[in-house]
Amino acid sequence: MLKQKAKTAVLWSGADILLRQGLQFGVSIALARMLSPDEFGTIALLYLFTGIASAFVDSGFSAALVQRQNVTHTDESTVFWFNLVMALMVALALAASAPFIAAFFDRKILIPLTWLLSLNIIISALGSVHGTLLNKRLDFKTQMKIGAITTILSGSVAMVMAWQGYGVWALAVQTLAATLVTTALLWFFSTWRPKWVFSFDSARRLFGFGGYLLAAGMLDIIYNRIYSILIGKFYGVRELGFYNRADSTKQLPVGVLTGVLGRVAFPIFSAAAHDVVQLRRGVRLALRGMMLVNAPMMLGLAAVAEPLIHVLFGAKWLPAVPIMQVLCIGGVFWPLHVINLNVLMAQGYSHLFFKLEVAKKIVGSLFLIVGAFYGVLGIAWSQVIFGAVAFLINAYYSKRFLDYGIISQIQDFAPVLLISTVMASAVYLIDINLYLIPILQLLTLVISGTVIFLVLGHIVGLSAMRDVINLFRKDFLLDKKA
Repeated sequence: MLKQKAKTAVLWSGADILLRQGLQFGVSIALARMLSPDEFGTIALLYLFTGIASAFVDSGFSAALVQRQNVTHTDESTVFWFNLVMALMVALALAASAPFIAAFFDRKILIPLTWLLSLNIIISALGSVHGTLLNKRLDFKTQMKIGAITTILSGSVAMVMAWQGYGVWALAVQTLAATLVTTALLWFFSTWRPKWVFSFDSARRLFGFGGYLLAAGMLDIIYNRIYSILIGKFYGVRELGFYNRADSTKQLPVGVLTGVLGRVAFPIFSAAAHDVVQLRRGVRLALRGMMLVNAPMMLGLAAVAEPLIHVLFGAKWLPAVPIMQVLCIGGVFWPLHVINLNVLMAQGYSHLFFKLEVAKKIVGSLFLIVGAFYGVLGIAWSQVIFGAVAFLINAYYSKRFLDYGIISQIQDFAPVLLISTVMASAVYLIDINLYLIPILQLLTLVISGTVIFLVLGHIVGLSAMRDVINLFRKDFLLDKKA
């Protein structure tokens, strides 16, 4: 039963995220050609503040609803009303802070932009429980419908506004429209409705798990967004625009993989948390499968970054190429990070999760400070180093609780990483010695890289390839010995 649920969830979640990310990427290409790096950099300045606000509103309750196996309607309603009240308070606080945010960056346009995006927090809270319950039930088919409709409508609004010359407002309205449509559709497709009840007992019980995740989540958001603050403040919004473009392009494949992994792994791992053998089997399968796709994709993107940026976004975005190449190298480690942390959450170790996040962010901040002295590329390289260190820390605790530690994990993904490195190196050498128009150059490199990787994988007999095939064979997840 668990294997069948995992298979179905992976398929529908993958379809949902692929469709949504594909549509969003198409919209971003159109907007990047109509808007300037400065305008993308301006809106990126606000992501830190809106991200912290959204995490504070949720307070880790969504993860608690997924992790707890015997949740009542009263528990769910309590989370809904808590989120809504917190959203109102946080949105008002953010709106009141708008003049100070604008003064810090010396950009007055941030005042009305902050006011507009404050509404986003309230609207999002109205659908947070609905979305969480769909995740818990692994109902990604419904989420695929919602995601597709949302992306098409909000993207259309943004493109029309950009075409009409509204500049950065097109990006702000796109965000607000996406949240509004998503929330409306969640209420339309979901039968869940909150009761007029609030239980302090439910809140205390859920916060015992979710409170640590709130703190860890806010810490993670601050750390990840502080890059934007540093670049925007000290290097300007234009450089931030290039960084944001490089990061968002890299995030397309990473977002698909970790989106599927995070949405499917946490509920599945939570359901299997009582059985260490079964949980370890599922974690190994997830790690090998995700690295099989992620490693060649990330290193391949780094190799073809220049023709890719040129073809998709135009020559004005070429300064983003070296940044993207570095970020893609760091992106190789991301599935390892997600998988190991999901193990801790699924087993209920939210307190340890928080302590690890604090320790890692302290180390990461030191790398960031050093990297900042070397410009935007130095900041990007600090992420690569941090990703490697974070993996070592996370995997240490997977060894402790699951007997699946650093050495075992490296043994599982090293063959894929080695082949991916060889493939990317070959593609890069082809790129610097090939002189075609950008679109033909890109197609040639992508085809070459794919062929090289598949041939090498077949020659060495990658076990990860067999794992992916076996995932869809009867009783693999439950019956195969660890």
